[in-house]
Amino acid sequence: MLGKKLVTAQKRGETRALCLGLGMVACSMMMYFFIGITIVPFYTKSVWTTETVCKVLKANIKDKVFCPNSEGSEDEEIFPYPCLQVWVNLTASGQEVMLYQTEDTLERNPKCSYVPDKLENSKEVKARIETIASNFKKYQTFPCYYDPGGTQTSVILSRLYPSKGLLFAFLWPTLMFTGGCLIIVLVKISQYVSVLSAWQ
Repeated sequence: MLGKKLVTAQKRGETRALCLGLGMVACSMMMYFFIGITIVPFYTKSVWTTETVCKVLKANIKDKVFCPNSEGSEDEEIFPYPCLQVWVNLTASGQEVMLYQTEDTLERNPKCSYVPDKLENSKEVKARIETIASNFKKYQTFPCYYDPGGTQTSVILSRLYPSKGLLFAFLWPTLMFTGGCLIIVLVKISQYVSVLSAWQ
């Protein structure tokens, strides 16, 4: 009687462990799919892939411009902000080009090097842009990214999805997938050992 209860409990534990392993594998596959349709296209679409050194030539704040907070936004979401323009000397080619914060900055407003997030207080936006401009004037040389193919003459300060960020995004689903497969393998080994012991 006690032996039957132990066998039943063991089978229930194996079933739960197997469901856990299969659930982890399924979740990791969903995470792979989500990363593949969101982050990977932005990473492969970016042409600013080579890192070089940029030297600031001038950093000026122009008159206020209007820019929507996001694509397809309504008129009430359009807000004014000072337009910061940073021109740098590209060490790789010696050209004078315009610097943008990220790839998204160029798409949102090609006239400005920095596009702030929408803030209710316009003074905070102005102070932030002035701080960024002073930092560029203070730190004249810094790493930046350019397009080695020459399709884009501008450069960016940082990539939205760098190689390290992409690898980090794939790290968690990989660990979950490995853990799930390991649980399934251990359950199968346990079942095989149980059957072999019963047969002997």
